[in-house]
Amino acid sequence: MLIDTPIRRLGQVDCRALTRRVLAVDEAAWYADPRRQDDYEVHAQTQSIILVFFTGWPTVQVAHAKGWEGFNDVAVPIMQHIVEQHYPPGGMVLRAVLARLPPGCAIDAHVDRHPSFSVAHRIHVPLVTNDKVRFIVGTEDIHPQQAQAFELNNAMPHSVRNDGDQARIHFIFDYSPA
Repeated sequence: MLIDTPIRRLGQVDCRALTRRVLAVDEAAWYADPRRQDDYEVHAQTQSIILVFFTGWPTVQVAHAKGWEGFNDVAVPIMQHIVEQHYPPGGMVLRAVLARLPPGCAIDAHVDRHPSFSVAHRIHVPLVTNDKVRFIVGTEDIHPQQAQAFELNNAMPHSVRNDGDQARIHFIFDYSPA
């Protein structure tokens, strides 16, 4: 969604339970649903666990994906907390995904173009990060901090590079107000 800044800081989020669960997941889970990588070339170097997705536009049907069963009990409270604190009630989560960017990998500069991005807020909750992750939004170099949620202006060009020695993992969800 177009916001008036590259990112909007949403503050500290208690994501410890989600982080523990993500770090304990079987490696195969990161490859079980490759649609994000298959559908968006820019995400080819990432892995993901999809919890929620939708089909159709502008009338949408939201569905749970393979990751829902393993993570909903720890992901839903995070989404509820952020929405209650920062957004109008009564909307819907269109997408929810755990996104992992391995060391030495990148997401090239791009703008999210699906029409849903003009109405939904793209929210990131960094679960695992390091000081060598470069997240560029527009011309700003953002340094995501663990458990510090933010809304991304995905109408601006944005890219990520992980030059650290551990994976960068974010919980990302799109909230569309009513």
